[in-house]
Amino acid sequence: MDEKMRKNGRKHEIILLDREHMQVTGVSDVESFDSEEFLLNTEAGYLNIHGQNLHIRTLDLEQGKVIIEGFVFDIVYLNEGYSSEKAKGFFGRLFK
Repeated sequence: MDEKMRKNGRKHEIILLDREHMQVTGVSDVESFDSEEFLLNTEAGYLNIHGQNLHIRTLDLEQGKVIIEGFVFDIVYLNEGYSSEKAKGFFGRLFK
């Protein structure tokens, strides 16, 4: 991972305050989102955030920064081998 961070020059970090304000750095893309779930592609892999009344407050992909507000239930990194299509398909089936 250190090698990957050096190549891209971005550090991945999550700061969560009171389960209601989350800042994520090292984000390369927002794959999908709605008021209950976000799927972010980060320097550390796909990150799934599940919660209630979630919304983007700040999105700056040039800087690799996303700020999400709402009540966070859980934060999970998806296993290696997930592509964005697999991740979208999995969560699309799960939350239909």
